[in-house]
Amino acid sequence: MQSATDLPLPGKHDLDTRMRNYAIAMGIRTAAFVLAYYLDGPLRWICVGLAVLLPEVAVIGANAANQKRQQVRGRGVVTDQRRQLHGHRR
Repeated sequence: MQSATDLPLPGKHDLDTRMRNYAIAMGIRTAAFVLAYYLDGPLRWICVGLAVLLPEVAVIGANAANQKRQQVRGRGVVTDQRRQLHGHRR
């Protein structure tokens, strides 16, 4: 039996959370580009590497959050049609 706490969050909330996380990652990427301009040596290359890798990490993170939502949505689904119609009998 499902309870109200098992239900997934609304799609709007999920989208807002993913967009906020992506915007934060892109803000960090922009800061890394700016710092790469002003820094020297290995720190410059760390900033460049961060700026190059962050978009991929942000997209993978957003997709992983979407997969978690789909797994929760599928939880508790009755697959046997007889059990779905007549309930669980002991």
